[in-house]
Amino acid sequence: MLHYYTHNIGDYRRDTAHLSLLEHGVYRQLLDQYYLNEEPITLDLDKLHRYLSIKTEEEKIALTNVLQDFFIKAEDGYVHKRCDDTIQEYQGKIEKASKAAKIRWGKQTECERIPDAMQTNNHKPLTKNHKPDYDIQFDAFWIMYPKKVGKEAARKAWLKNKPDIDSVIKAIQWQEVSSQWKKGFIPNPSTYINQHRWLDEPEKVDF
Repeated sequence: MLHYYTHNIGDYRRDTAHLSLLEHGVYRQLLDQYYLNEEPITLDLDKLHRYLSIKTEEEKIALTNVLQDFFIKAEDGYVHKRCDDTIQEYQGKIEKASKAAKIRWGKQTECERIPDAMQTNNHKPLTKNHKPDYDIQFDAFWIMYPKKVGKEAARKAWLKNKPDIDSVIKAIQWQEVSSQWKKGFIPNPSTYINQHRWLDEPEKVDF
């Protein structure tokens, strides 16, 4: 379920300048529902009226207008290309994160997975005798990182710097939707690692 999506104000205003305030509200409701369900809008208008709490004739007309302007009627519902592209991109990221996790954990022993603070039944701490496998962690990073250039240089940088894989993956997830990365300004993998770019802070958004 997609709970967050980017909203380009310039593109939105350009495409929706002809809408009334009521139609704006209906359109944003439809977009939210599309992203939350990750599927086309139902063709059953009565059901849609209930979902969106549409009751008056004016609201029903606004819904019809918005569907006609921005959606394509298909067999499985009203589809929206930009929404579909965003959902596909999101699902691709989820798949990459899943593969990265499988690589990271799938090649480690149970001892390596036990947190430091975990206690045994007699309350004696369990210690980990295994060092992190930085080659495996690099494979997880490589799956997540969107720019695939200079792999061996990046591997050398990874083994030299020994980043925390959890921090790196968490950073990449927000950096992929940042304005700079969306524009294609993505550091080479080795540069990202050597400059410790996972320590960057998310950009502030003004409302």
